[in-house]
Amino acid sequence: MPAYYIGEHIISNVALFDDYLAKVVPMVERFGGRYLTKAGSHEILEGDWRPNRVVIIEFPDIASIKNWYRAPEYQPLIALRRSAATDVMIMLEGL
Repeated sequence: MPAYYIGEHIISNVALFDDYLAKVVPMVERFGGRYLTKAGSHEILEGDWRPNRVVIIEFPDIASIKNWYRAPEYQPLIALRRSAATDVMIMLEGL
């Protein structure tokens, strides 16, 4: 069953975040992830949270998301992302 990762970011350091993206995109793809949304295309309809980047990535299943997120090679990238942005990360199962 497909699963989805939603990342919402308030980016404070664009250069560092770009470095993170350059490293994470190929890794996400290796774990079966496929980007479904275009950066900068979101619009806030309600609420106080104002991310300047939102992404939705489809994975084959929840296990694939967990395997990517817990992978040893991703752990240093978490620290890099956190140094460049404030984030909300969500994982959910599809229908």
